[in-house]
Amino acid sequence: MAGALPEVTEGAHNGHPDFRVLGRIFATLWVEQERLVLRLSRTLQAEWIEAEPDLFEAVDGAWGRRGWTCLTLWEADEDMLAAALLAAWREVAPAAYDQI
Repeated sequence: MAGALPEVTEGAHNGHPDFRVLGRIFATLWVEQERLVLRLSRTLQAEWIEAEPDLFEAVDGAWGRRGWTCLTLWEADEDMLAAALLAAWREVAPAAYDQI
């Protein structure tokens, strides 16, 4: 799903596959832990954690206070995963893609 978004390239961050827009990471896949770490706005992070506390949690420490959020994949449905990836992608995508 992440690779289908415009301008996305795949890389690796600390041994985990990641997805980037213009070199900026918006999602990192933690395969063994079955989670996705996403770059969200702090507002969206708070909303989703409140609405879906079994799926979302802030990353520990300063990263979490900047909006980095864990999504538990084994409980997330495809629609939630797609929405979360799109939201994270929007955090780093060029302004030219605001309509997506």
